[in-house]
Amino acid sequence: MEPCWLLSSWRGVLTQAAKPGLHGVREDNIPVKLGLTAMALAALLSSSLSLSSVALAQQQQSTVPDAPTPQAPPPLSGVDGPITPGKGAGDIPVSPNSSSETQAQQPPASTQAPSNEGKDEFQTTPPEMPAPDELQPALTRLVVNVNFVEVPVTVKDSKGKLVAGLTFRDFKVFENGQREPLRLFTVDPFPLSIAFVIDQSLTSDVMAKVNDSLGAIQGGLTPYDEVAVFSYNNGAQERTGFTGAQSSRLPAVLALTKETGSDMLVPVNSGPLAGCSVRENGFCVDPNLQPGRSAGSGSGVITIPKEIHTLNDAILAAARELSTRPKGRRRIIYVISDGKEYGSKATYRDVLRFLQTNKIAVYGTAVGDSARWGEGFVSRLHLPFTMYDNILYKYVALTGGTLDSENHLNGIEKSYAKIAEEARTQYTLGYLSHEPIIDGKFRVIEVRVDRPGLEVTNKHGYYPSGQDSR
Repeated sequence: MEPCWLLSSWRGVLTQAAKPGLHGVREDNIPVKLGLTAMALAALLSSSLSLSSVALAQQQQSTVPDAPTPQAPPPLSGVDGPITPGKGAGDIPVSPNSSSETQAQQPPASTQAPSNEGKDEFQTTPPEMPAPDELQPALTRLVVNVNFVEVPVTVKDSKGKLVAGLTFRDFKVFENGQREPLRLFTVDPFPLSIAFVIDQSLTSDVMAKVNDSLGAIQGGLTPYDEVAVFSYNNGAQERTGFTGAQSSRLPAVLALTKETGSDMLVPVNSGPLAGCSVRENGFCVDPNLQPGRSAGSGSGVITIPKEIHTLNDAILAAARELSTRPKGRRRIIYVISDGKEYGSKATYRDVLRFLQTNKIAVYGTAVGDSARWGEGFVSRLHLPFTMYDNILYKYVALTGGTLDSENHLNGIEKSYAKIAEEARTQYTLGYLSHEPIIDGKFRVIEVRVDRPGLEVTNKHGYYPSGQDSR
């Protein structure tokens, strides 16, 4: 009712102002402010609309009917008493001790083991349960025990030239007589890790040729290769560890490795020229050559000292250094020697096993007596209880290397580049061995090429080690 009263009062004011007899003032003389008038009209209209909407909502709410009340379902015909699941319909006597009787009627828990019918046999052993402090490393560590075998192969024709263009279909690999499917085949070059072993017990004329040829070693290597230098005479000596093949350190080390060699003289062990420098009344009084000493005997005959060539010790020292080089590199020992061996602490079998376990190949350049035609073949024969005249060829043949015999300076220099090229451009075959991961037994490898007139060179076999399963 408030809007109606306001509207009627406003109209009364306007009517009184319109009367002509009121103080002689006309309607036109009444000042009217249009802005205030418009605002007042708008306020009246909005208030009237809101009140009308509230009244309409109250009327609509009063006309909505109530929801129906819930009713019980009709009883089932022919059923007396409540329905109990599992027991059907019927009257159930209710007693105050019904709960205790129900608990007493429950059968006791069974002590028999459940039957195996429907048992999951997928995993019979429990999984590994790491300690709380080892949980995160155990979740992020992935261990795969796989015996992957890598076999570098060199293929030459009847003229000794390298054969290129072969595919994996041309190769067959056998381990212990069983063919293995290839899992890797590549002809990509590998960086080389070469340990040079220089024999300093050579004769002076042969040693002079070797000294002059050492400057050509860098010519056959690339900046990606690395070189270590060893020498031996009466024991192995490491000249330098692995350094860059094109570094300025390598020529300086090779220059320090040069020696004069030894001169071969006719041994004299009796008579006035026997080598005794101190004599009295025709008898030798040199304390170092008295009977019972290392160089003397009871008969007065001087025992000729034996030559010392510790080739086994030198190869073993180089192999130990090579075994620390990372994977993905060719591990090579390059020997410049006549192949003689005597006086080493390490045996041939032990050194060969170390090489075949650590995937090391032995290459070499035979000089001196072993490089002469005919004599080089005879020097491979060994008489019991005597010095080995040439044992280098055994290392080369069983580790998959190459031996080049050279007598001249030009041939020795070319052999460095030729053998480095062969080691870099080999076919690389890989397979997964069917043998146990680590059993300590030697495994024979045979590689065949399905093309006539070709010579295949590869390692004779290997000993498995823990490095193969990492």
